[in-house]
Amino acid sequence: MLKGFFNVPKAVNEPVKSYAPNSPEKAAVLAAYKQMWNSKIDVPLFIGNEEIRTGNTKNMTAPHDHKHVVGTYHLAEKTHVEKAIANALEAKTKWANMAWEQRAAIFLKAAELIAGPYRARINAATMIAQSKNVFQAEIDAACEFIDFLRFNVEFMTQIYNDQPKSNSDMWNRLEYRPLEGFVYAITPFNFTAIAGNLPASAAMMGNVVIWKPSDSQVFSAKIIIDIFKEAGVPDGVINVVFGDPVMITNTVLASPDFAGIHYTGSTHVFKDIWAKIGANIHQYKTYPRIVGETGGKDFVVAHPSANVKQVATGIVRGAFEFQGQKCSAASRAYVPQSMWAELKKQLITDVNSMKMGSPEDFSNFITAVIHEGSFDKLASFIDQAKKDSDAEIIVGGNYDKSVGYFIEPTIIVTTNPHYTTMETELFGPVMTIFVYEDAKWEETLTLVDTTSPYALTGAIFSKDRYAIEQATIALQYAAGNFYINDKPTGAVVGMQPFGGARASGTNDKAGSALNLLRWASPRTIKETFVTPEDYRYPFLGE
Repeated sequence: MLKGFFNVPKAVNEPVKSYAPNSPEKAAVLAAYKQMWNSKIDVPLFIGNEEIRTGNTKNMTAPHDHKHVVGTYHLAEKTHVEKAIANALEAKTKWANMAWEQRAAIFLKAAELIAGPYRARINAATMIAQSKNVFQAEIDAACEFIDFLRFNVEFMTQIYNDQPKSNSDMWNRLEYRPLEGFVYAITPFNFTAIAGNLPASAAMMGNVVIWKPSDSQVFSAKIIIDIFKEAGVPDGVINVVFGDPVMITNTVLASPDFAGIHYTGSTHVFKDIWAKIGANIHQYKTYPRIVGETGGKDFVVAHPSANVKQVATGIVRGAFEFQGQKCSAASRAYVPQSMWAELKKQLITDVNSMKMGSPEDFSNFITAVIHEGSFDKLASFIDQAKKDSDAEIIVGGNYDKSVGYFIEPTIIVTTNPHYTTMETELFGPVMTIFVYEDAKWEETLTLVDTTSPYALTGAIFSKDRYAIEQATIALQYAAGNFYINDKPTGAVVGMQPFGGARASGTNDKAGSALNLLRWASPRTIKETFVTPEDYRYPFLGE
């Protein structure tokens, strides 16, 4: 293929704005926040060219002020899901046959809309809907989402340009077709960028999509829908439904045209979906692609040689940014006895310096967890730690849901490396630390590897290169994203492809070409220029 034909704008990572006092971006996002806070939006289903209001609605509230209603969204019935599937399949032929560069242009335009006129709105919506502070909203809803769209276009062109060898008498080529059917995208509450990328990446490769956002993220998902529409995504390519997740999923998986799922969410739900796909396998027209990123019990391991302040910062940022509600968030740490006294003091100082409250106040590092169910679960584990003889809360441990779902950043120290919060995914601002004997470094690495069924992210802090190499080898299957002398969060598109294995997912690496390949079904075409006219080969003789 002609390489020049595939030239596209070179993808670069979107710069992170500072939101410093008196900056124009701070003024813009606060203005958008205030306007959206009182907007009372009404979010319909988006099916084909229709906006469907079923009349069966739920309220959207802010986690940091759960009595304040910012809007409502409409719930689908089974007939609406079936209609979404029909509309997707109707749109499929025209969308799949569209020249790839036309699809690319749509999503590049979407990236520019986010970088420019929609930046303040999508960040403010994420602050309201998910209680992210402005920095967490900026690196997610703006920068990462922009990066996904721009880099996926570049990855798509690399894929299309990967062609087999040909000889003078034949031309071999690969055609990267979309999947035969439709893709189902299920997205989580915690990242606006993931909510946009899961349907967009499949659609970019020519697929049509049924998208079910998290009920806790509909407010900011509406901004994504507005962006896609303004960018020119045709009607029926991405159909959006809200409602009972079991009903929607069962209806989707019952369709013979179901061709794949792009999922981020809980491990238990993903396994249930996989089982349902297996039970329905005989009725599908093709073997569905199953791509999922699920839970994590992510670790920080400090070697005795590590810098104490660096370890403290890695633990605090890794565990408590966005209230620990990242799949990659650190929630268990292993630190040497020789370091513990100094590290403990630094951790307590750091956590006590954090302010907690509404994201509208830019001095707050900590805001609320996503909903009451999460709050109650976290509170129960904190209460249990207060009672257990093998656990001690050294900082935090308080909570209050009278206004918002606020959990103090909490650090538990345990004498039991298998204590429940060392093994159970909590998805909140709770870090558990086990202090190991310095001489038991190798045993501790084995402990880290075998404690959790998950394998998403992990970090090692050390100044000793031999120890770093030892940990890198010992923990090679313990984390799909492994960090050396850094916190285990903050993967950047195009730099650190993201995903884990074991109970953490299929490790299909969002933010790389590996993920996009899952949404293509290649066809090999061989064209012979001078076709043989006699079946006999020379070995047969005369």
